[in-house]
Parts: sequence; structure tokens; C-alpha cells
Amino acid sequence: MKEISWRDFQSKYIVKKKKKDLFLKTIKVIIAFGALMLLIAGIGLFKSQVAENNDTFHKTGLENSTCSEPQTLKIPTQLLKTQLTQLINNTKFIHTDKNIFFIDTPDENYKITTSIDIYLQEYLLSLLDRLKGLTRGKPQRIAFVVMEADTGKIIAMTGFDLQNPDANPCIESDYPAASVFKIVTAAAAVETLGYTPQTQLYFNGNKYTLYKRQLRDVKNKYTYKISFSRAFAESVNPVFGKIGKNYLGKEKLEFYADAFGFNRVVQSELPFVSGSFETNDSDYHLAELGCGFNNDTMISPIFGAMLISAVVNSGKVTLPSIVEHVTNFDGEIIYKHKKAIYKTAISPQTAATMMQLMERTISKGTARKSFRGASRDKVLSKIVIGGKTGSLYNKKHTIKYDWFTGFGKEKKTNKKIVLSIVVGHRKYIGTRATTYAKMILKQYFKKKIATTAQL
Repeated sequence: MKEISWRDFQSKYIVKKKKKDLFLKTIKVIIAFGALMLLIAGIGLFKSQVAENNDTFHKTGLENSTCSEPQTLKIPTQLLKTQLTQLINNTKFIHTDKNIFFIDTPDENYKITTSIDIYLQEYLLSLLDRLKGLTRGKPQRIAFVVMEADTGKIIAMTGFDLQNPDANPCIESDYPAASVFKIVTAAAAVETLGYTPQTQLYFNGNKYTLYKRQLRDVKNKYTYKISFSRAFAESVNPVFGKIGKNYLGKEKLEFYADAFGFNRVVQSELPFVSGSFETNDSDYHLAELGCGFNNDTMISPIFGAMLISAVVNSGKVTLPSIVEHVTNFDGEIIYKHKKAIYKTAISPQTAATMMQLMERTISKGTARKSFRGASRDKVLSKIVIGGKTGSLYNKKHTIKYDWFTGFGKEKKTNKKIVLSIVVGHRKYIGTRATTYAKMILKQYFKKKIATTAQL
């Protein structure tokens, strides 16, 4: 076999290489041309789909949409308040220190974010745990409601009922209102009778009784003279009995009870009955109603907070709410709390006068012993405190209901909360509602004041 010379080998190699390079170039051109054709076809299809999608947008009123590619728009289904009520109906807000809850249904998974202040709720739950361990002084029923005055957001809500452990005592409406109703009577007197804190009034007999003879408009050597503010602060029954029977009468009492929201189902996220108020043809009953010395007028603790919201919100009753917002499985917000005014009960001027009366209850009235030393306390001295107390036995005389409804307003920031506390004492009287009020106000504002100082 003849050996191929290096020169011939090189010549043949170069020829083969050129043919191979030409083949590869041809393949690349064919591939590039094919890709270009596919790209042109894709662009044509894309334009066709976009045009069709834009046409659909025009037909559905969505012509301003900025979608850059064809897609199916997923609009979150908004949750109605009635649907939310059904969703959270069995959620035990009063027994937990959480503020986020997860609820699963066959159709959707929900995340419920509430307005509960964990710090304050934990504190109240710790108080209840100690109470449940007592053998003497343990109440039959107890309820705490703390709410932001201007927004209606419930920041703490807990309690218990020994007879009905599954009930929410904060929204039950079978508590006698007692002297808490004097708030309504006093507001009516300020607005329709022109009363001021300095208005002089008169009564005979004991402050806390209500006999028919005490309702006579007489002045003799046994008659006591008292200012309107002092009569409110000390919760003098004969004075408010006379106001209800002799000066306001049936129509005005009914009008102002309605103005504050009595005799209604309040359509909050947790629906509840506000309270019951009814008159009859008895003049003496008007006196009982005016001063709260009866077992007919009932309120729920949460409605007690609403009454105070009218005083601190220039006459406007705030609708309570516990849910901040709800999100679905995809994290989309499908319900969001909106501040709502339930009713306008009284004028701003009347509300300002009522605040003065309630502040005197703390400084010189029925709550003064529990709040003694508040002006020197490093926390309580920085807030304005007002309230109204009340106490009354049930019809069977087995439970003594003890009320405090009031407010706390930080002097520096004007941050306001309202609170409603009722304790149903059994045979032995334990910690009173006014004492709990002082503890709650101090606990809440201690944290707020510390946070403000850091800022």
C-alpha cells in the first residue's frame, strides 16, 4: 500500500473540514430559520389572544386593566358581616389569650385577626384563674369588657358564669342595670332641664333608699341640699327618683333610653341585645326607673361600654367590633373592620358635662375609696378617669350585682378606652368592680405610657 504523503494528507483533511464546516453552517441556518418562523407564529398568536382578551375587558368594564398576558382574573369573594357572624359564632374569644384564629370550612380556610390586646387579655385571664381557685369570695358571674373609645375595637373581653360555663357573660343582657342607668337620666336632665354640675337639688331621708314619701317636692328642716354633680357622684336615689318621676316623666325617659340604644339587637360581629327598658302607668315606677332602683331595666356588659362611649365621643355611641380583618387561603383580605357610629345619643355639650360628673365619681363619689391615691400614682396620675358605679341584688336576693362603667383618657396623647365590669357576688363579697377598674386602667396605661416614653 502506497504511503500517503503529509502534503496529500493535509490537502484531503482541509477539503473534509471545509465540507464539514459547510454542513454545520447549513444546519445552523436551517435551525435559525425554523426558530424564526416559530417566533413569528408565536407573536401572531400572542397578538390575537391579547386582542381577544382586551375585547373581553371592554365588554366587562375592565378596559383599564394593565395585564400584560392573557389570564383569568380571580376576584376575592368579600365576606359579609352576617357571614362573618356565622363563621365566628363558636369561637371562644373570652377564654383565650390569642388574637389570631384559624377557621377551616369545607369551602375555604380563614385567618381571623382580632383587635384583642394580648398583654391585657392575659392579665385579665390571670385574675380569673385566681378567682376560680377561691372557696370564699368567688363570684357567681363576672364580665370584663375593654374597648377603644373612638374606634369601638374590643381590646379585652373575658369572664365566666359558674351556672353556664359555655355562655359569654360579656354579651348576656340579663344583668340589672342598677345605678348605671343614672347616666341616661342625668344626660336627659342636662339636655332638657338645663342642669349643670352646680344645679342645687333637694331630698329627704337616706341617700340609697327610695320610698314614696321621698319623692315629694318638699323642703323642711330635714331636707338636704345637694349639687347635681354630687348627687350623681354619690348615686343619690331620691334625687334621681324625683328627676325621673317629677321632672322628666315617661316620654323623656323613653326618648333618652331609645337615644342611647336600649331595646335593640345590636348587629355587631357578635350580635347581642343591648338592654331592656320599659315604662308602665305607675308614677312610682318612673322614679324607680330614673334612679335604676329596679330589676326591670337590664343591660349587657358590652352595652355598658357603649353607654360610656357616648360620653367620651361627644355624644356618639360607637359600634363594638372584635375582628380587624379576615384573609382567605391565598392571603387575600376578604373582610376589614370599619369604624361605625351606632347612634348619636346626646349633644357634645351634654357629653362634656357628663364627663365632669363621672370624674367626680372617682374623686369624691362612690369610687373614691378604690381610687384613693390615684393622683400620686406614677401611671394613674397621667390619665383622666371617670365612671359610674351601681349595685343591686337580683330578684331572688342570691346575687349582688356590682358595676363599674367608665373611661380612662391619657392626658398627653388623648388615648381613650372605655370599660364595663360587672361582678355577681354570692354570699361573701369579694373584689369589687371599682377595684378591678383601677387595676385594669393601671395595667393598660402602664404599657402605653412606657411605649410613648421610648418614642
